[in-house]
Amino acid sequence: MAPISLDQQHIGKDTHTSGGAVIEEIKGLIRVYKDGVVERPQIVPCVTTALSMELGVTSRDVVIDKFTNIWARFYVPTMYHGNKLPLLVYFHGGGFCVGSAAWSCYHEFLAKLSAKSGCLIMSLNYRLAPENPLPAAYEDGLKALIWLKQQALNGDSEWWSRLCDFSKIFLAGDSAGANIAHNVATRLGSMEAMALKPLSLKGNILIQPFFGGEVRTHSENFMVQPPRSALSLAASDTYWRLALPDGSNRDNPWCNPLSKGSIKLEEIRLLPSMVCISEMDILKDRNLEFCTALSRAGKRVEYVMYKGVGHAFQVLCRSQLSQTRTLEMVAHIKAFISR
Repeated sequence: MAPISLDQQHIGKDTHTSGGAVIEEIKGLIRVYKDGVVERPQIVPCVTTALSMELGVTSRDVVIDKFTNIWARFYVPTMYHGNKLPLLVYFHGGGFCVGSAAWSCYHEFLAKLSAKSGCLIMSLNYRLAPENPLPAAYEDGLKALIWLKQQALNGDSEWWSRLCDFSKIFLAGDSAGANIAHNVATRLGSMEAMALKPLSLKGNILIQPFFGGEVRTHSENFMVQPPRSALSLAASDTYWRLALPDGSNRDNPWCNPLSKGSIKLEEIRLLPSMVCISEMDILKDRNLEFCTALSRAGKRVEYVMYKGVGHAFQVLCRSQLSQTRTLEMVAHIKAFISR
């Protein structure tokens, strides 16, 4: 599949010639200079919407907001006839600072998820930090849902909307994308129930949600990570420094939903949630604490622990074990959205 560059902020420049000092860096992923220039080496190729015919999925890119260059990649199964299908609004990972809906790893994973779970997927390409610090990504998520509401009101006018059941919408994402899904859901919980009609949101699917906090968990301190781990503690801290507004620390409620400054979970209307946790992930304990807090607050939550795999295994690791666990994850997601 040929590379594309729908959004240059996701690719960045390969070299910086001003001689400015590097103030933040995650090797191979992002480098930030004192003069504000941001480099993002293309460690993962961006690909077109092309897919093999055998997969039974059609994919196209759609502009959501031309002024902020927000767009989405849609995945529509072609093998399902008759009943309309649920829609997953998906947010990719990357610490809020890297990643793209056009990254090959997400294109492959979401196309397979669409085919095997029988759902439409709208994979949002949101604005990245540090150029656009939080809450920009959350605002883009809300804007995408408002755009989706307008499409529902327009009727079956688009190639994908003819197959979409707008009464069965799910928010989903991995890592930072799962954080976005949760924070968008939290914002929706404070809005009028009719605000998104005729859309009806049914649940949240949070895959290895990227949360943090000033006090370290046991897995953050002691979980040994391989050299090519998708998320180390040092990388996690750098992402948060780049993504949070100036003056914030990791107990900002956007990072730590269980901090003293966060709205109490009991006071928020939240969607039923499924949380996917990786046994070898530094975020394991924080994800478990989040699930426990949701349950104690009376919220509907279930979690699945994936044994022997680490952060983002479903998109970044091709080992036999990871492929097996990915098939399990797809089956769990299918079961969750089919209820």
